[in-house]
Amino acid sequence: MSLKDKIRYFQFTHTGRVREHNEDAVFADMEVGLVVLADGMGGYNAGEVAAELAIKTVADMVRTGVERETRTSVDDSSGLMRQSIVLRNAIIRANKIIWQTAQTQPQCRGMGTTIAAILFHDDRVSIAHVGDSRVYRLRKNRFEQLTLDHSLMQELVDRGFFSHDEALRSTNRNYVTRALGVEPTVDADVQEETVKPDDIYLLCSDGLSDMVEEEDIHLTISTFSANLQTGGEQLVQLANANGGRDNISVCLAQVTESFAEARGLVGRLKGWLG
Repeated sequence: MSLKDKIRYFQFTHTGRVREHNEDAVFADMEVGLVVLADGMGGYNAGEVAAELAIKTVADMVRTGVERETRTSVDDSSGLMRQSIVLRNAIIRANKIIWQTAQTQPQCRGMGTTIAAILFHDDRVSIAHVGDSRVYRLRKNRFEQLTLDHSLMQELVDRGFFSHDEALRSTNRNYVTRALGVEPTVDADVQEETVKPDDIYLLCSDGLSDMVEEEDIHLTISTFSANLQTGGEQLVQLANANGGRDNISVCLAQVTESFAEARGLVGRLKGWLG
């Protein structure tokens, strides 16, 4: 089932006001319901190469995997749907390719990238991430972060050394503890959520989340929920107005109607013939 008519989508990426070039990459394929954002890591060589490799690998593997998995069902002991497993395996494969490239290409040694990806299917969304690129959801008036940063500061918050507000003010919050391409293997956090019409999903690099308060992100998306093109542009402008110290990337996906899979033989026949 193509989701092009079920989800309204916009993406934005900007170099910012300080960096000389953009190491972020964004991608979407609404035929299969995939959105991916990668942030080539500052301080690493060839971060933009790592980000592009991550995007290409995940996109290719998810397309192939979704075509193969025509039915939504539980596939492993974790209880994850097959689409989530496809997404997780694609990210693990991307890590391997980036790592191997860094080992064989001297100009790419030490490169890495964060990644955040969502895959819509059967009125659900699979969410996967590595690093501190984030996924948020606006449902009615509730705005919440669905991912948990893989960062030193988040670990300190989890252990009670800092409060959430103190972490937001810290100058050391960008040290990530997990990224693609830095080690030969990586664990990707994967979760699944039920999707409802009018949900808005935001993927962003830390160039947005570090420069704009969550309350202001919430207010901007709520204000421009009927015009997400303008809303995304406003978020980028806010990040730049607050200093634009990093590349800024924003992906916005708004669910416009149900995309539940047809059940039973009659439903599947309708889908094949329709």
